[in-house]
Amino acid sequence: MSALSCGRLVIAGVAAVAFAHAVATARAQTTYPAKPVRILVGFVPGGFADRTARTVGQKLGETLGQQVIVENRPGANGLIAGDLTAKSAPDGYTLFMSAAGLTTNPILYHDKMQHDPLKDFTAVSLVAVVPNILVVHPSVPARSIKELFALARSRPETLTQATAGTGSPGHLTGELLQQMTQYRFVHVPYKGSGAALIDLIGGQVDLSFPVISSGLPFVKARKLRALGITSAKRSPLLPEVPTIAEVVPGFEVVGWNGIVGPAGMPKDVISRLSTEIARILKTPDVRERMLKEGAESIGSSSEEFTAFLAEDLRKWTKVIKAANIRLSK
Repeated sequence: MSALSCGRLVIAGVAAVAFAHAVATARAQTTYPAKPVRILVGFVPGGFADRTARTVGQKLGETLGQQVIVENRPGANGLIAGDLTAKSAPDGYTLFMSAAGLTTNPILYHDKMQHDPLKDFTAVSLVAVVPNILVVHPSVPARSIKELFALARSRPETLTQATAGTGSPGHLTGELLQQMTQYRFVHVPYKGSGAALIDLIGGQVDLSFPVISSGLPFVKARKLRALGITSAKRSPLLPEVPTIAEVVPGFEVVGWNGIVGPAGMPKDVISRLSTEIARILKTPDVRERMLKEGAESIGSSSEEFTAFLAEDLRKWTKVIKAANIRLSK
């Protein structure tokens, strides 16, 4: 056989293998999902991220025709679940109900991070955003944000701010407000939001920024006084409470949850998941369930969520570096 003939056979063989691989890949993608999908949650069962993952997962499973399993992998503000996701096969079968820690952890744990929030993940859909509320103990002589600022001005660095811990969303929210106004609070970190709220209600500390669903019952019971909402618009749960932005233009902080997967997921799988998640989040029962939590259901495209993550990372990098906050695992 001539060299030319051998070359043609080799080329034909390579082409046949490539064609078979392309057909197999296309078949796998068009039949997605062919097995159960899991959604990792970086926190213990019962929290907002967990409840949201189970709500979305149940309805997503009904739509996809495969079971969607929610798996809790708590620890290090979502780092454990994030690492597991980043190292998983990018086939759409391992997803992560991420939260704000995805974009704050890289700065807080800058020398110990094993993944990059933008390079090592595929953004699928922003699921929900939820504001915090600025609350004070009733003994604090301030009934508005302006009065709180006046008090902070008259008593420099004496007002105490309770948080769920150093680097927690409430802590960072307070830091951003202080950097934008130059009024300083004394940070008092606790081991969890529950302990922080207990001492705030007891009057041991002056103010805090709990998520609205946690603080609302105590505001309604008049055990705490709400002065402001951290989102850009008022909450329908507390329509009489102004946004902090009404006094401090440009101020906005929302907690969030969103679905991400490993980097390199097939585009058609991303598109299908984004489309189905957005549809689920627009259904009346899910929207109502979110509203009761004080959250707004979103359901974004992959591109929109990618841009959101990039902006969130930029924002908190500036705040955390200015406050010189560092954590270790």
